[in-house]
Amino acid sequence: MDGLLTDALAYIEAAGWLAPVLFIVLHILRPVLFLPVLLVTLAGGYVFGLFYGMIFSYVGLMGVSLTFYWLIERFPKVYNKLKMVKEKLLGSKASLTIWQLLLLRIMPFVHFHALSFYVMEESKHYRDYVKQSAVMNISPAIVYTAFGGLIHELPLPGLIVFSLFLALFMFIIRPKKPTDAYQPNDIDAPLPQK
Repeated sequence: MDGLLTDALAYIEAAGWLAPVLFIVLHILRPVLFLPVLLVTLAGGYVFGLFYGMIFSYVGLMGVSLTFYWLIERFPKVYNKLKMVKEKLLGSKASLTIWQLLLLRIMPFVHFHALSFYVMEESKHYRDYVKQSAVMNISPAIVYTAFGGLIHELPLPGLIVFSLFLALFMFIIRPKKPTDAYQPNDIDAPLPQK
């Protein structure tokens, strides 16, 4: 995955005036290529700088949101799977404000399309979906691109410290694997099967 992103970014950097178009296309193809939103948007800040990176990332995120709306109902298995992910993430009767959606959109471990699915289900029609997506996509375009620009501007020692901080942060918030071992202190735990 990292090799694919690195190759794509090298190609985009060498593309000259076509670079923004290729970057936006990379954003739109990102779900098919299984690239995380965070990495692609960070790369936008790194390659294009803060201002243009935000603009190109925002256009790319809107492209993803708009194509998602038209494609999701054409794939019933994906639709049902996203419905399950959304219900697991937000519950079946969630009622989120736009501010909550803005915050959830920048959480790296919240599924991008589960939030888009939530907005799609809550919208009365396509125009409402586009309006909410337009607001919701502002936060990742600004926050992630700013980090990408920051990484590009940092001197080597600062980049090393920042990378160590990110590695520590990823270690702290990593998913904990549940243990299958029998815990004698747990009264409600069933006894292990033989």
